[in-house]
Amino acid sequence: MRTRTVAGLWLLASAAAVPVGATAASGAPAAVATALVGEDTAAAAFRRATALLQAGDLAAAQRIYAELAAGGHESPSLYWNWAQAAQRRGAPGEAMWALLRARELDPADRAVRREIERLRELCGLDPAELDPQPLASLVRWGRRLHLDAVAVALAVLSVLFHALARWRSTWRWPVRAAWAAGAAALLAAAAPLAAALIRPTAVVVRRGAPLADAASATATTVATLREGEVVPVLEVSAAALRVQDSAGARGWARTSDVWRLDRPPMAE
Repeated sequence: MRTRTVAGLWLLASAAAVPVGATAASGAPAAVATALVGEDTAAAAFRRATALLQAGDLAAAQRIYAELAAGGHESPSLYWNWAQAAQRRGAPGEAMWALLRARELDPADRAVRREIERLRELCGLDPAELDPQPLASLVRWGRRLHLDAVAVALAVLSVLFHALARWRSTWRWPVRAAWAAGAAALLAAAAPLAAALIRPTAVVVRRGAPLADAASATATTVATLREGEVVPVLEVSAAALRVQDSAGARGWARTSDVWRLDRPPMAE
């Protein structure tokens, strides 16, 4: 079993790892201490969770990972280990969600991409079922290459070249350079701007999750979702998401069955 440290290296769990509730001794409630831990305590909690994972206490490890994520202490390493725990528990959909969440945080992680592909084949999913929105790939590449920062830098460079062209009106090359930098800035900004055009997505984390015709307990099931599939989110209610599966069926699924990819789930 492969696990990672917070920094992304392999972890050999230490017997001296600090329990998650150690900060409660200061007088803060234990729930707050585990959800809103500081960075040092979060690292200790991560080590404790991974030690539990290696010892086979999968449920306890997953609870700590969920608390850390809900408290804002997310990292690709955390989701990698969460995926390992989910796979050992026989929950490939949850493992797929965790790996895709890790990819959202670090699109350049090759190990995560390889593990996603392996799990996709294990679940019998088509590549299109993991990427229902083609623009999402463009957005991930934009984050990987930091195209938002590149676009800003090119735009500033274009302004500077325009200023130079005004200052040295007899020089022709600053004008050409200004327009070239401006055009490049627009191209670099395409990926970050595409993020505003795509719908949020979610992953089916439960086998046989029902797709209902309404967001109510008495609704009729119209289809069954495939575990591990990524589905676009069309509408949101208090405890359900309206989604569309790869076959085009639309309906409501419980938030406990379908986890959004743009945020961590609430810790139990």
